[in-house]
Amino acid sequence: MKLVRYGPAGKEKPGLIDADGKLRDLSRKVKDIDAATLSDASLAKLRKLDTKKLPLVKGKPRLGACVARPGKFVAIGLNYVDHAKETGSPIPEHPIVFFKTPNCMQGPDDPVMQPKGSTQLDYEVELGIVIGRKASYVDEKDAFKYVAGYCLMDDISEREFQLKKGGNQWGKGKGCDTFGPTGPWMVTRDEVKDPGNLGMWLDVNGKRRQTGNTNTMIFGVAKIVSDVSQYMTLEPGDVITTGTPPGVAMGMKPVPGWLKPGDVVELGIDKLGTQKHKIVAFKARSR
Repeated sequence: MKLVRYGPAGKEKPGLIDADGKLRDLSRKVKDIDAATLSDASLAKLRKLDTKKLPLVKGKPRLGACVARPGKFVAIGLNYVDHAKETGSPIPEHPIVFFKTPNCMQGPDDPVMQPKGSTQLDYEVELGIVIGRKASYVDEKDAFKYVAGYCLMDDISEREFQLKKGGNQWGKGKGCDTFGPTGPWMVTRDEVKDPGNLGMWLDVNGKRRQTGNTNTMIFGVAKIVSDVSQYMTLEPGDVITTGTPPGVAMGMKPVPGWLKPGDVVELGIDKLGTQKHKIVAFKARSR
């Protein structure tokens, strides 16, 4: 299944994409694409639905993040050898774990806002893992049982905040408002037989920046889920974004190709859809 959340920001409804690519409303079946919906039992019930009997959604509504705000938004750094090399970093012996703020998640096509004082805005196409079952001290051989599905993510980063102002912690450059475009949909685990062999790409203003495949990840999905679960309990609805292939702006020579207002970023991963978002200048959000 392809599960989505659609409608105005903050008022999204649950839906699914049927076999014909049409958006169907799920709001009479589940409240949201959240922890309760992502459990094995709930997903099993949804699979039995006759999707043709679900209401069709007219028009082309905005899509929100495909998972409701997670309790944890975990991220894995330097998980592709070539990306580690282009940043001048050593190849990690264990998964590098950091956190993005759950409230930086947004729809796949929503604009990305350059933060106040930002001069080094970057992009990272990544595979996202959505947790479907409480996971603590999981063995690697059992890890896939705890995965509800997968989604496309852009791990937007501000490199000066991350590397110069972060005090050896990456959170300042990773969790700013709008820094987590997620979706367009979450594809359930049964439809992605091999998450370790998915092509991925990213363009800026129509020019290819990143081309890669998840088969070059240093640590695969099972290893990541198992490793993270040794240090924290993962809950249904939590999201893990798993690192990016080479081609980020920071690695461009001789001059980094930082994002700026007006730029358009497009990205995609096999089976998981595409995103397209515009970079916009900082504007204080209303409270």
